[in-house]
Amino acid sequence: MKMKTTIIWFMTKSFKEKIKVIISCGGTGGHIYPAIAVANEIKRRNKMNEILFIGSNDRMEMKIIPNHNFEIIGLWISGIKRTSLWKNIIFFGIPFVLKNFLLPIKLVYSIIRSIFIINSFKPDIVIGFGGYTSGPSLIASILLGTNSAIQEQNSYPGITNRYLGKKVDLVFVAFKNLERFFSKKLYYFGNPVRSNLLNISKLKSDAIKFFGLNNNKKTLLLMGGSLGSKTINDSVMNNLSIIKNSSFQILWQTGKNYYDEILLKKDHIPSNIIFIPFIKEMNYAYASSDIIISRAGALAISELCVVGKPVVLVPSPNVVEDHQTKNALYLKSTGACEVVKDQNARKDLIKKSFQLLNDKNKMSKLKKNISLLSKPNATKKIVDKLFDKIII
Repeated sequence: MKMKTTIIWFMTKSFKEKIKVIISCGGTGGHIYPAIAVANEIKRRNKMNEILFIGSNDRMEMKIIPNHNFEIIGLWISGIKRTSLWKNIIFFGIPFVLKNFLLPIKLVYSIIRSIFIINSFKPDIVIGFGGYTSGPSLIASILLGTNSAIQEQNSYPGITNRYLGKKVDLVFVAFKNLERFFSKKLYYFGNPVRSNLLNISKLKSDAIKFFGLNNNKKTLLLMGGSLGSKTINDSVMNNLSIIKNSSFQILWQTGKNYYDEILLKKDHIPSNIIFIPFIKEMNYAYASSDIIISRAGALAISELCVVGKPVVLVPSPNVVEDHQTKNALYLKSTGACEVVKDQNARKDLIKKSFQLLNDKNKMSKLKKNISLLSKPNATKKIVDKLFDKIII
């Protein structure tokens, strides 16, 4: 009788009609798009599976997530405003800026709000992908005893993930040698990437036509994120004559914040530069390129590894704990990329990139080495492990 009861329990537990997952993410595309990739895989396996996103009010995730047909609830939360040391006041050991006097109130409120959301939705697991909302939602899940997980995209974890990584059930990482930051087993699966980037080699001809590029010229894809990078944009505008007189062409994502300003100068921009505020069709953009210039955010690096093209990284110095520099140096240590410092990019970036385009041997080595870091099955492996935790 006892054995029969055990078998019935196991079958009920193992063959659930659906699972329910809360995903917390936001702030930047580097946190949002890996989360969407995992959400899509969960839904692909069973359309009845339910997914609820938690984001931060007035941040980009509140628009992006609904566009991918997922529900999202916003929290009243923001991060610490980091400024120069003399403007900081040490308040209970935390760098505290006057502009952030509401932060402790926002944090407590968001934790309480997350507790109500979790109690109402009753998820099988809560996953944090980074951003301001991950902290409160994961703290709430830990307090309630709900299964919880972290997906750390960077080569150097932020302070929140370093703390919560000791409390959650599962920790997924995208880089090796992070054991020193976490006190439990890590799952080195890589960062989830968009599925349409996995097989782009056959798209080049269509991509060239899509962007109106010249099929007989090598293409440099230049991007500084969805909002844009002033440094990368200046590196183009400061070298227009060099670009005009070259045998190459540039596909340039200016970013929405800078496009109008650059458009005013279009008469000075040579015909071998195609500039766009934002590229939605990144599979085509990557397919059309021979080399790529990019910032060194975790998502960008993961996509570049999967794409397997020669890369020049320009790490942004304006990110928390200098994540991008650490990411870029990690890749460079494996011979997988070239790195140009932000402070030198306006002068050296275009010249160095053109030199690379003329060096077939170096391009071949970079392509080979960055492809070795590719983790194309990251999404599947993460979801497999989540299901293992939920079902068993």
